[in-house]
Amino acid sequence: MADNHEERFRQHEEMLQGLARVWHEQHVMNQEQREMNHRLEGYMQRQDAINERLTAAIERLDVTQARIETLLARMIPTGENGRDA
Repeated sequence: MADNHEERFRQHEEMLQGLARVWHEQHVMNQEQREMNHRLEGYMQRQDAINERLTAAIERLDVTQARIETLLARMIPTGENGRDA
C-alpha cells in the first residue's frame, strides 16, 4: 500500500513539474508577444503618419490636375462636335 502512495506521489510530482514547465513557456511566449505588440504599435503610428502625408499629397495632385485640365480646356479650341478644330 505504501508503494501505491509513493507511486501516486511521484506521478503528482511529475505532473506538477510538467505544469511548471508549461507555465514557464507560456510566460516566455506572453513576454515575447508583449514585445511584438509594442513594436507593432510603433510601426502603426509611423504608418498612420505616412498615410496622412500621402493623402495630403494626393489631394494636392488632384487640385493641380484640375487646374491643368481647366487651363488646357481654355487653350485648346474645340469644334462643335468636341474634336480639335
